[in-house]
Amino acid sequence: MSTAHPLLRLASYNIRKAVGTDRRRSPGRVLEVVADLAADIVVLQEADRRLGDRPAVLPAAEIAHRTDLHPVPLDPGGVSLGWHGIALLLRPSVTVTDLCLMDLPSLEPRGAVIADLETPIGPIRVVGVHMGLLRASRRRQIDAILAHIEAMPPRPTAIIGDFNEWSRRAGLGRLATGFAIHAPGPSFHARRPVAALDRLAIGPGLGTAAMGVHRSGLAARASDHLPIWADLCRADPA
Repeated sequence: MSTAHPLLRLASYNIRKAVGTDRRRSPGRVLEVVADLAADIVVLQEADRRLGDRPAVLPAAEIAHRTDLHPVPLDPGGVSLGWHGIALLLRPSVTVTDLCLMDLPSLEPRGAVIADLETPIGPIRVVGVHMGLLRASRRRQIDAILAHIEAMPPRPTAIIGDFNEWSRRAGLGRLATGFAIHAPGPSFHARRPVAALDRLAIGPGLGTAAMGVHRSGLAARASDHLPIWADLCRADPA
C-alpha cells in the first residue's frame, strides 16, 4: 500500500507489571522501550499491579517526560494507570472524544478499553484488549466486544493487544468476519519469541502501510513480551 497518505503509528505492549526477563522491576526500562516505538498511540497491558488497589507500575509524570505520550485517565481515584491493567497512552496530536470501559466475561478479571479518537488520519476507534487464557473465554470476550461496537456509531476501528491465542488458524473466527487480523510476528517469549500472542485487527476504513515486532536488546529484558506496532492509514471501505 502506498505510504503517500498520512500515517498513524499504533502500538501494543504487555509490560508484565514492569518485571523483566531478569526478574527485576524497572519502570524506566519499560519507558525507554515505549519511547523507542515512536508511536502516536500505545496500548499497554499489565500496567498495574494485580492486588489491592492495583497501583500503577509506571509513574504518570515520567511517562510524559520520557516518551511525550500522555496517559488517558481511566481510574477516577488516580491509583491505577489502566482498566483491568489496560492503559492508553496518546501523543498530544491525538484526543479522546468518547471512552468506554468494559468488563468482559471470563473466569478471571478481564476488560477492554474502547476509545473514540481524533487523530492526524481522522476519527478512529481503538479497542485495547488483554484476552483470557482459555479459548472459550476469548470467544465470549470477542462476542461481547463486537456486540458493543455494533451498537455504537460506525467508525473505522482497530482492535489491538494481547490476544493470548497461540494458534494462527483457530480461535479468532468470530473476529475475522468483519476484521482483517494481523500477527506482525512472534512477540512471546521476549528472549526467544515463538508465539504471536500480540495482534491487531483492522476494520473497514483503515489500512496498514507497515507493521512489525519491536526487537532490541533492551526489549528482550524489559518484559516477557515484545511490543508490536502498525502504521495505519485511511482506506476506502470494501
